[in-house]
Amino acid sequence: MRRDDPRTDIAFTVERLQAADEALRIAVVTETWPPEVNGVAMSLKRMVDGLLARGHRVQLIRPKQHATDAPLRDGPLREVLARGVPIPKYGSLRVGLPAKQKLARLWTLERPDLVHLVTEGPLGWSAMAAARKLKLPVTSDFRTNFDAYSAHYGIRWLKRPIAAYLRRFHNLGHATFVPTQALQAQLTDCGYRNIEVVSRGVDTALFSPSRRSKALRAAWGAGADDLVVAFVSRLAPEKNLDLVARAFEALRRERPDARMLWVGDGPARETLTQQYPHHLFAGMRSGEDLATHYASADLFLFASLTETFGNVLTEALASGLPVVSYAQAAAAELIEPGRNGLLAPPGDEAAFIEQTLRAGRDNALREAMATGARRSVEQLDWNSVADTFARRLRNAVSSAETLRRARDDAF
Repeated sequence: MRRDDPRTDIAFTVERLQAADEALRIAVVTETWPPEVNGVAMSLKRMVDGLLARGHRVQLIRPKQHATDAPLRDGPLREVLARGVPIPKYGSLRVGLPAKQKLARLWTLERPDLVHLVTEGPLGWSAMAAARKLKLPVTSDFRTNFDAYSAHYGIRWLKRPIAAYLRRFHNLGHATFVPTQALQAQLTDCGYRNIEVVSRGVDTALFSPSRRSKALRAAWGAGADDLVVAFVSRLAPEKNLDLVARAFEALRRERPDARMLWVGDGPARETLTQQYPHHLFAGMRSGEDLATHYASADLFLFASLTETFGNVLTEALASGLPVVSYAQAAAAELIEPGRNGLLAPPGDEAAFIEQTLRAGRDNALREAMATGARRSVEQLDWNSVADTFARRLRNAVSSAETLRRARDDAF
């Protein structure tokens, strides 16, 4: 074959990387990125920073967030801005519009070693099509259970078509990365192929019990011995907010000193404030301010059944908060009942409320779990996560070449 034959490009990439251990050129396609505040954007930023720190070069393709957005064009991180439209009920987030021809032209001129797809929207699908047209290796993340969201937005009838779309999308790539072994098993049972686990880390320097603030607690009307129960996340229906509120209200009947703290914003905030005017609503917080809010609470409730991981759980644990959660996603792998939190069977609302009452009643148990909470996540270092991620991307390039050679040998 000629060197300019596109079928030799993957082989050339593998030989180059193996011979000199050179850095990868990675195209990352996502529909969310900081300063947008959500778990996908925050953890992706960590992953990209990890790739850059290891000498890799990243071309970031994302929707334009504001009219004044200007892409980064110099350095190891370069941005390409696509068109996007606001997501209904989430005005701060945008979905990228298809850009197959644009990406095909771009990657013909600046050919990446691999394309990594973070989200499965129109932009992600068009990126998959462009990468396959150019015979580029593709990996993807499964970060959001969009099919599970359908029941919370009045489109339950779309659950099966969405699930089928997601399966087809991810099976077109060489590997799909998920954050837990449980999700790996679940997707494999649903017909997904080549599912690999790349966990999530937590910034234990930022999220720490040492940030506990008496002044902030006083502003909440909470004394030293009062109980502050926290929820931190997007205030949206898929987070099962009603159960969190009902569990707290059951606890408050036994402990009138308890305060409920909601940190975050979203389409359900107005309804919550109307139903529970005596609760505390802190709005969106970030950085050290967010970490201080975590550490100044005493107990963390999380009842979502739609998570693929749940970054807020590791942030709460690192902050010294015992967690009451359903036994699914990150909680199923990180929570050891009685050591750092309490678990309820997924979907068992009575059990969730009972575990909340148990954690709220028993001061000695809660204090012991607070100590265990911090210890349980001290090993979740973002550096090791980034090492794994970079290694999996490099392996995908090699496996794509192995597959290409096998197909060539068959003819």
